[in-house]
Amino acid sequence: MHVQVRLGSGLAAAAGTRRLRVELPQDATVDTLLERLGAAEPAIAPALASALAVIWGTHASGGQTLADGDEVALLIAVAGGAGGATPPERRNPWL
Repeated sequence: MHVQVRLGSGLAAAAGTRRLRVELPQDATVDTLLERLGAAEPAIAPALASALAVIWGTHASGGQTLADGDEVALLIAVAGGAGGATPPERRNPWL
């Protein structure tokens, strides 16, 4: 089976393309796809561990089974914060 992969901007820049067509076995999962991509595209392999897979607009887990013709977007977070971090203390400008 074949799936279409859309790469988010960071991955696309590293791979040199925004789209890839990947051949997979019939029982392939998102994890299978990420393993194949890592082997076929070494430039993006390190970032795939933190990639968010989105299938037809819905977030997907690594164990989700893929179907022939699926379109999978792989996105990398571009901003964020540290979980559990306390916000900076605010000063009261009126004192």
